[in-house]
Amino acid sequence: MARRVFRIERLPLAERYAELLATDGVVRGLIGPREAPRLWDRHLLNCAVLGDLLPEDSSVCDIGSGAGLPGLVLGIARPDLRITLVEPLLRRTTFLEEVVAELGLDHVEVVRGRADALHGSRRFDVVTSRAVAPLGRLLTWSMPLVAPTGALVAMKGSSITEEILEAATELEAFGCAEPEVIVLGEDELDSTTLAVRVAWADPGRVSWPLATAPVSKPGAKSRRTSKNRRRGA
Repeated sequence: MARRVFRIERLPLAERYAELLATDGVVRGLIGPREAPRLWDRHLLNCAVLGDLLPEDSSVCDIGSGAGLPGLVLGIARPDLRITLVEPLLRRTTFLEEVVAELGLDHVEVVRGRADALHGSRRFDVVTSRAVAPLGRLLTWSMPLVAPTGALVAMKGSSITEEILEAATELEAFGCAEPEVIVLGEDELDSTTLAVRVAWADPGRVSWPLATAPVSKPGAKSRRTSKNRRRGA
């Protein structure tokens, strides 16, 4: 499966990254010990197929990058992309910088900070993330970073349909187009990846600075957990 997802010349880099995750990543608490045996099918491969949605030579921002999923995987699989990994925790950015240096990923930069610290100063063709927050909150962090012709492209789980319904206020307030839910990896992987793509409804009307996070309607249902609020992006 790895040979179907990674080009042959990029596969050794993916293998080395997997080794670093299974050793240093576990020791530093970046991934759980139980995740090490299933790094390929659960993490690397399902992140790599996200690249099918990214335009060639595009700029990509991975917010809340953590141990580099999906941003580092995309950087390994797609050397044509210009990738920025945004992560607030020092121990994680230190690991990311070490991996970028060891693998020679000159097209990948690491930024320590929260996504909202880049609002108003940086814009990207694609803003991506994995397991960071429900869609409504993710929009408030991501859309101010999305270029007029760009999109939010995030990995999601089976609750994405419900998340889209709950994010109606944010989608309308930001002027987003109808979200697209896309299944990836059907021909390459045993377990598929689910992603959501959110673009601007009218790119010609997007201007900066964008408004701050939209205010939810009174009484609106929210399933955002304290864990999500603490983690940020």
